[in-house]
Amino acid sequence: MSKRSYLTSFVQGDVNGQVGFIPKSIPSAIIADGPLIVPLWSVSMMSISESYHLPPLTSSASRQLVDTHDDTISLNGSLIGWDRFIFKELLEIQAEQSMRGSFLEKTTMGKVGGLILITTMTIRTDMFVRSLSFSANASRRDVIDVSISLAHLPRPGPLAQILDAAAVGVGTLMDFTV
Repeated sequence: MSKRSYLTSFVQGDVNGQVGFIPKSIPSAIIADGPLIVPLWSVSMMSISESYHLPPLTSSASRQLVDTHDDTISLNGSLIGWDRFIFKELLEIQAEQSMRGSFLEKTTMGKVGGLILITTMTIRTDMFVRSLSFSANASRRDVIDVSISLAHLPRPGPLAQILDAAAVGVGTLMDFTV
């Protein structure tokens, strides 16, 4: 059984014996709901599907009230190490909380809700779990494979565009720093 875990990937000592939380490696995807953070270390597949809706054949004023598209993100990843069962349980908790009122929704008084998804392809808020499945096999006993489908459901208003622009900026900065 592997001794690799979320915490051991961040704990690192220096030459003086000082131990601190310095990332040795960065997870492929992070799904967060406030203090509940779940890393997916090995994402083997990620896809973003965007379906666009035709506008109604009415005045332009009512077109602004109708959603223009739906985004769905699908991930296949792995929970690795001795703490994989903890993160499996946290993913299940996050899936339920995203529907009932996430930590983010409670702290922003409903302006932003859902989960936060951080990957190299996208950074999104207002993510809600559509489906979640787990699998394991005998050849990889210390790994739980995860398939998750998330729907991006931003709130109407300018805050959604501001958060999307901020996510692009953060993603660009990450490319230059890592």
